[in-house]
Formats: sequence, structure tokens, C-alpha cells
Amino acid sequence: MLKSFWFSLLRRLLSVLRYCVLGLLTLVLLFAYLPVPYTGVMLERQLDAWLEGKARYQARHQWQPLPQISPHLLQAVVAAEDQKFLQHSGFDLQAIEKALVYNSKGRKVRGASTLSQQTAKNVFLWTGRSWLRKGLETGITLLIEGAWGKQRILEVYLNSVEFGPGIYGAEAAAQRFFGIPAQRLSRQQAALLAAVLPNPHRFLVQAPSPYVRKRQQWILKQMQQLGPLQRQLH
Repeated sequence: MLKSFWFSLLRRLLSVLRYCVLGLLTLVLLFAYLPVPYTGVMLERQLDAWLEGKARYQARHQWQPLPQISPHLLQAVVAAEDQKFLQHSGFDLQAIEKALVYNSKGRKVRGASTLSQQTAKNVFLWTGRSWLRKGLETGITLLIEGAWGKQRILEVYLNSVEFGPGIYGAEAAAQRFFGIPAQRLSRQQAALLAAVLPNPHRFLVQAPSPYVRKRQQWILKQMQQLGPLQRQLH
């Protein structure tokens, strides 16, 4: 009797897992062509706001195709977050190795996530650190690298990344912080937006700390060295 119960439970769990995998594959294929209306991180933030009693919390998000986003912002996020974006296949193995060595010395944990990994997390998963999330992120990264390609990954990233509390994507950030469409962002503005990406709840675009200003200047120099990114994407 007990054996039959566990066998039945296992079959149901495998069935649920199969449907979850099929659902994920369907979303990956759909999002290769359609705008991403809502993400896992947006849902997580909304649930956190409800639990904390923040009834006025409202996510701001407006999808814009890549040609409607300033090329300066493309340049800035790659310069700031993943300078090998066009060379790797989803994972920067050298950065991962350096992070493992650094973290093994007991210092503050350092990440090594590429833009592809961050996109997988932002759209389909949640924030925080766990082996489960990292494992899922790895699988989804491989999927979107194969199904989307670099240009689409960057387009989805720029439309889903959080630039401030409740501010998702380039258009919402440009309108909220500078009162202009994303297409008109200057180099300075793009570098400032990219400068807060490590932690947009701690580092604020509207009140940049000396650290954020210093990082903005570093990003501007890196942007110059990278060369025009848009040409390399085609």
C-alpha cells in the first residue's frame, strides 16, 4: 500500500515536471519574437511589496524594440556588466574561475553572471542565491542562447532589467529619471543608468553616490574602448 502511494506520487511529480518544462520551452520560443510583458523578478517584487504592506507599489514597464533604445545604453550595459558578451556562449568561464578563487578566500561574495544569465534570471526566475536557482539559470541560459541569439537577448535584457525600485526596462527608466524616451539617452545618462545595475535598490540614479559617479566615469571610458556595438550585433 505504502509502496503504491509513493509510486503514484512520483508519477504525479514527474507529470508536473514535464508540464513545467514544456511550459518553459513554449515561453522561450514565444519570447524569441513577442515582447515580454511581465517577468519573474517583477512578480517577486510585487509579492514582496504586498507582504510588506506597500499598497502603492506599482511596477513601471514599457517595452521598446532595440532600434528605439539609445545605442549608448547598449554600449553602457555591455561595458559595465559583460564586456565579453559577443564572444561567449552564455558563460564567461574566466570570470567564473576568478570569482571562485575570490570567494574561496572568505571575502564578500563576487558574482560572475553574464548578460545572458542575468536575462534568464530576470525573465524566468527570481533574485537571491541558491543552487536551485543557479541550476535553473544555467539551463535557461543555454536555451535562450540557442533560441534567441545575442541581439534578442540584449533587447530582452534592456526591457526587463530593474534600474530602480519598480522601474523596469530602458523606456521606463529614461522617462522616470530624465523625462525623455529611451531613444534619446545620452552617453552620460546611459552610463549613469548602467552604473546602478549591480544593486538598483542601493545605488540610485536620482541621487548618485560618489561611488556611482566614479563607476559612471569608468563605464564611459570602457564604452570608448569597446567600439560601436550595434554594428557588431548585425
